[in-house]
Amino acid sequence: MIYSEKLKEIRENSNITQRAISTMLNLDIDVYGQYEREYYIMPIKHLISVANYFNVSLDYIFGFTKEKSYKNIKNINNLEAGKRLKEFRKENKLTQNDLKNMLNTTQSVISDYERGRMLINTLYLYDICKKYHVSADYLLGRIDK
Repeated sequence: MIYSEKLKEIRENSNITQRAISTMLNLDIDVYGQYEREYYIMPIKHLISVANYFNVSLDYIFGFTKEKSYKNIKNINNLEAGKRLKEFRKENKLTQNDLKNMLNTTQSVISDYERGRMLINTLYLYDICKKYHVSADYLLGRIDK
C-alpha cells in the first residue's frame, strides 16, 4: 500500500465524490478511480494537488504519520525539491549511481530530479521516504523541518 486506503478515507470523510476529485484534477473519473485503487500509481503532481485540496500532508497520505497536516505548507518548487533530494543523498553517503540502483532507474533520471528538471516519481519518493524515514513533504520542499 502506498496511498490507496488513506486517499479513499480522506475523500469519504470529507463527503467528496470521486467525480469531484477527478474534475478538480481534470481527469476522467475512471482514471482517478484507478489511481485511488492503485491500479496505476498517481503522478506526484496529482497527489500533491489532492493533498493541497484536503489540506493534508503527503506523509499522512503515505501512512508515515498520523498527523494529518503540517503548519506552513509551501508550494513546491522543482529546484528546491531537487536541492533537497541531492542534500538527502549526500547526507546518506549515496552516489547518484547508488540511488539509481536502489530505485531501478537511470542516473540521468536522478540527475534530472536533482537539477529540478522534473519532480521525483511518486513510487521513488515513497521508497526513499520509507527506507530512510525521511518526510516526503520535506524532500519536496513543502515543509522546512
